[in-house]
Amino acid sequence: MQTNFSLAALADPAMQASEKILRTCVHCGFCTATCPTYLELGDELDSPRGRIYLIKKMFESGEAATKEVVTHVDRCLSCLSCMTTCPSGVHYMHLVDHARAHIEATYRRPWHQKLMRGLLANLLPYPNRFRLAIFASVLARPLKPIVEKLPVLGKQLGAMLALAPKSPPTRSAMEGPATFPAKGARKGRVALLSGCAQPVLAPEINEATIRVLTRLGIEVVLPKNEGCCGALVHHMGHEKTSHAQAAALIDAWMAEIDGAGLDAIIITASGCGTTIKDYGFMFRDDPAYAARAAKVSGLAKDITEYLATLALQPARETGLTIAYHSACSMQHGQKITDAPKSVLKALGFKLKDVPEGHICCGSAGTYNMLQPEISGRLRKRKTGNIARLKPDAVATGNLGCISQIGLGFEERGEATPVVHTIQLVDWALGGEKPAKLTG
Repeated sequence: MQTNFSLAALADPAMQASEKILRTCVHCGFCTATCPTYLELGDELDSPRGRIYLIKKMFESGEAATKEVVTHVDRCLSCLSCMTTCPSGVHYMHLVDHARAHIEATYRRPWHQKLMRGLLANLLPYPNRFRLAIFASVLARPLKPIVEKLPVLGKQLGAMLALAPKSPPTRSAMEGPATFPAKGARKGRVALLSGCAQPVLAPEINEATIRVLTRLGIEVVLPKNEGCCGALVHHMGHEKTSHAQAAALIDAWMAEIDGAGLDAIIITASGCGTTIKDYGFMFRDDPAYAARAAKVSGLAKDITEYLATLALQPARETGLTIAYHSACSMQHGQKITDAPKSVLKALGFKLKDVPEGHICCGSAGTYNMLQPEISGRLRKRKTGNIARLKPDAVATGNLGCISQIGLGFEERGEATPVVHTIQLVDWALGGEKPAKLTG
């Protein structure tokens, strides 16, 4: 693609990177075939190619974002399916992240959008605040039919209540900072990302991870001063906040790396994993953090990616047929496709691939709350495809997908359990049977 940037614009390193990405695009349109919003809406501007045109025009002009640009960029899930499809290697993720930062810096959103986005940005990355919000949402959940009819924010608030648990999850006894020693001879030492929303909504995921790793001879540390990885606000365009959160997390992990040492940084939320593995790019021009960020990115591993390097011997036969849903951040963001399935197969599970497995379920971080109509259509499409397989359970590696697909089956009036892959691994290796599988 031919570009026409001013020399002043190209003095900005971020604009240099985006201009290079734009020149890589050859207008072929392969991305439109796998873009969920284009498939659902049929609008060229709601395809990656269309958004690239809008972003190019915005950046070349050097002007503030317009309502048109914001509308179509906001509708992007950042599922990155287009990057898997693109034959030219267009790095759409970096381009749309830059566009979102530009939007937040130059566009004045309507008050209701600012309120909703601010609410999510100031609650979800902070476990204690989020825990209080969950208690409130549990109480308000019965009011969902009334809330949805509100003229402003009704649909968004209704979507939040629909995703809220029916009862507050119990607090885990395995919260950090803490160190969990290996069982038997120590074979390795890793840090585990606790996460933000995950330990509040599904503490059983981290608990299962710790049990599996320590059982396999791996010492697990939950570092001091660990906080949010910055992914959530990064994808909302809050660049300053996301970098501050990422830098604080890098500091926490580097203290362990420089201390007792780490063989890996284990991540059980693939959305977080995609961002953490991109820290090297995010901090590339920061003299204080460039090398440290690259070090952290190099150590980051999805839990299944790490387990695939270890010898796994099942302790029991489960006999379950599992539909494996590969989160977009797993298959498109991190390019991890075989490891989760090979781990489950090695432990005796029978796997079925989900039809249209490359299409997003509609969760996408905060997307299912900010864009509930499109998200709902994608949720219905995803759960319909999974239901055709008639699995005993669904496994995936991302909490957002678990909540989204679980809600989809609830809307269908079906009780198909949706669990994290590591919970099945834990069970097969002799651990607890996931509560959702006990009925």
